[in-house]
Amino acid sequence: MLGVDPLKAKRVTFDAITKSEVLRAFESPRPIDIQRVNAQQARRIVDRVVGYLVSPILWKRVAGKLSAGRVQSVAARIVAEREQEIQEFTPAESWEVAASMTLDVAGSGALAEAWKGFLEQRDDHGKPPLVRDRMAWRAERRAFACDLVEVAGGPLDIKADNTSTADLTEAAVAAAEAAGLTNVEIVRQTDNDGKGRGRNRVAIQGTPDPAARYRVVSVETSRTKSKPRPPLITSTLQQAASSRLSMSTDRVMRIAQQLYEGIDLPDVGRVGLITYMRTDSTNLSSEAIEKARGYLLERHGEQYVPEQPRIYTSSNSSAQEAHEAIRPTDPAHEPDKIASSLSDEQHRVYKLIWESFLSCQATDAEWDSTSVKLQRSDADTGAVFRTRGRVLKFDGFYAISGVPSDDSNQVLPGFQEGDELAAFAIDPQQKFESPPPRYTEATLVKKMEQEGIGRPSTYASIINTIEKRGYIYQESRRLHATAMGMRVTGFLKRGFQDQFIEMGYTRQIEGELDDVAGGKKSWTGLLQEFYDRLEPMLESALEQPHEKARTDLSPYACPKCGRQLEYRLGRNGEFLSCTGYHEKVVVD
Repeated sequence: MLGVDPLKAKRVTFDAITKSEVLRAFESPRPIDIQRVNAQQARRIVDRVVGYLVSPILWKRVAGKLSAGRVQSVAARIVAEREQEIQEFTPAESWEVAASMTLDVAGSGALAEAWKGFLEQRDDHGKPPLVRDRMAWRAERRAFACDLVEVAGGPLDIKADNTSTADLTEAAVAAAEAAGLTNVEIVRQTDNDGKGRGRNRVAIQGTPDPAARYRVVSVETSRTKSKPRPPLITSTLQQAASSRLSMSTDRVMRIAQQLYEGIDLPDVGRVGLITYMRTDSTNLSSEAIEKARGYLLERHGEQYVPEQPRIYTSSNSSAQEAHEAIRPTDPAHEPDKIASSLSDEQHRVYKLIWESFLSCQATDAEWDSTSVKLQRSDADTGAVFRTRGRVLKFDGFYAISGVPSDDSNQVLPGFQEGDELAAFAIDPQQKFESPPPRYTEATLVKKMEQEGIGRPSTYASIINTIEKRGYIYQESRRLHATAMGMRVTGFLKRGFQDQFIEMGYTRQIEGELDDVAGGKKSWTGLLQEFYDRLEPMLESALEQPHEKARTDLSPYACPKCGRQLEYRLGRNGEFLSCTGYHEKVVVD
């Protein structure tokens, strides 16, 4: 467009918009990399070939106003197939036996009554005490939770897969009685919304035997360490913002763009607060690492600075690593000190990036982890309980990022081998296997990254696109596939012989585009190969019957004639139709 000879032109690149970085970039311009230009051209053309040739087929065979894309259709498929897994899921069943124990043997009876009253409490939303509240209640009374791990000389293993018809109640009662539960009652209910074994709900109730005793047979304490996570890249920033800030991938990238472009700070002026936010590299410059180590030494002391700098490498073999990890341009711009210059969203995102960067260069956190084994001592039932807990001994990088809340980290009282305890609660619990969880924006980004689908700069726009097209929707931050999304995915899988939106093929194209950027493959050759493979599939897709002709039987009956209802596709999505709608009904 400018008439500039690309062989003579120079390119100036910088990862941060600060005076020093921009001046440094102009001191060392580089030639334009024609191979990267060709790779970008090939990527754009491949995506347009798919959009221009496949989308019209969806209009003819599914519904109007739909679109297909080389990456977006794969992302929609991931969500749709998870939806299918959930719909088809039937659970396996298992039983566990939990207990609450105390070193105050004489007071265990009174503690049982107090515990029962505590569990009956409800908050403003009608919910019972949380796990962390239960742990705190026990800890204040030198009590703790534990699990039955052995009974009658063998491990506790009461399970049935989803195809079994066995009743596990008898084995669960036997285990509970061996643990010390008396006055056992069995309550059975039917859950009409459950599937398979999940329809049969069983509750085993009773009271702990006041004479039952449990002896500590082993106490094992070990020092463990927790390492900080690598600095943020595009995908992990989006995941962290989704899970910790409840922020969409699209929104966090907009906020990060603002932080990158620059914020006006008092006595400083306009400055870019973070480095470039579209990156798949965890690499940090030596200058950045030295700044982090200097900050940690000055603000926290030498015990928070590792002997050697931490160096991170990408676990993603397809990472391009053209930029640094996402980090603050200067650790001295502490989030809380500059909060008045930032919006609430900007402050939260910047704090996330700042804490990740500083903590990744700090020392490990250290814990004392304790495992205690208890055996029933008043009767030879072979009941053995185990409990675990850990206490933070040195905060290390948690001094920057904060100690994570973990409901499993209960604080245990002091134990010695031979100590006797009593149970003030024994709770047999029927467990059903959970279906695979629906994706969130964070876990979908993680999945796409693992599969090598798309690039860091495209994750947010991909999710935004398939949501706008009506292929997915969000409810309580979980991604659900719509009926239209399921139909489009099914059509593309059938019509394109499960190749066009197959993850392996999409990953292969990404690899070939990288080969073009590396000068290993011709960009026009890639385009020709791609088109030659796609063209015959276009004909095959056009031969598929219209989706409106496809029906799927439902579990419901017609309220008028009793015939089975079926799912059909209409202008506004799926609807229920009577299988006999086209038949003439003669009424005498």
